[in-house]
Amino acid sequence: MQKKNIYLTLLVLLVSWAGLFAQSNKKTRFVKPVIFQKRVTTLVGEKTRYYYSLNTDKPSTINIQGPGKIRVISRGRFIPKQGNNISYQINYIVDGAELISKMFSNISRSKTATYKNGSLGVPGQLKDFEIEIGRGYHTIELFIKDKSIPVAARYSFTPSRKKKQEWIAFSPIQPTEPVDLITRETTVNYYRFSIDEPLKVVVNGPTELRVLTRVENHYQMKGRIHYRMEVMEEGKVINTYQLSSRRSDITMYKSQTELIPGKACEFVIAVPKGRHTYIISPLDKDKSTLLGRFLLPKKDVKLKK
Repeated sequence: MQKKNIYLTLLVLLVSWAGLFAQSNKKTRFVKPVIFQKRVTTLVGEKTRYYYSLNTDKPSTINIQGPGKIRVISRGRFIPKQGNNISYQINYIVDGAELISKMFSNISRSKTATYKNGSLGVPGQLKDFEIEIGRGYHTIELFIKDKSIPVAARYSFTPSRKKKQEWIAFSPIQPTEPVDLITRETTVNYYRFSIDEPLKVVVNGPTELRVLTRVENHYQMKGRIHYRMEVMEEGKVINTYQLSSRRSDITMYKSQTELIPGKACEFVIAVPKGRHTYIISPLDKDKSTLLGRFLLPKKDVKLKK
């Protein structure tokens, strides 16, 4: 009986250690902004850290696929003849929604960090905050409110596990042009849309609306294709997305041979309570047409009626 209790205790400990290891083994990685990449090399002890300047007008823009948490690590800069303390405010916008502000005050000079280019001055103490994002692609734009205090930031991303649930295909309002794609021998229905003929969908919330989009590639198109999307409701822009895709290796058109579909990019619209009509359209005039597909959680399908 005593041996059995010992074995049970060891089993519980092993399970606990495995859980702790799994939590601590999340693949955190640092990400570079895709827009405004003015780098500030900072030395912390014997380690080199790359920060990126923040501006009042040009956003430092990050594109990331969630779900997970973005950690924004910032340092203000003490320039010559600066006082003993500085303060600064970082503003950020997620997916073109409302502006959010983070204020940092009474910051002292760092005792451990210096700039590789000593003429820049002295780095301030490290200040950070987190931005939690849901599944799908997200665009985060970061600014500073006042350029009198130079500020630079670096960004790390820790993914989290996607919530398991079953999704059901959901059709936009007709008329739209259906396009059949074949992925791993399965036919999947998309809808072709453009700036002049956007997708329109009516959804009853509260729920989540997954939007999958694909670029329509011609054979001469190579490399990564960047494109922008806009979501409107009642004439007001509620979200914007900057997406990026390559040719798909596993998906093809069922009946068209002159085009190659891009890999699917996903974003999610959080639909509040009530009936909502969304218009989804591309923003790039140099892109021709895109393909779109909608999915709803199976548990919420009754809400669409």
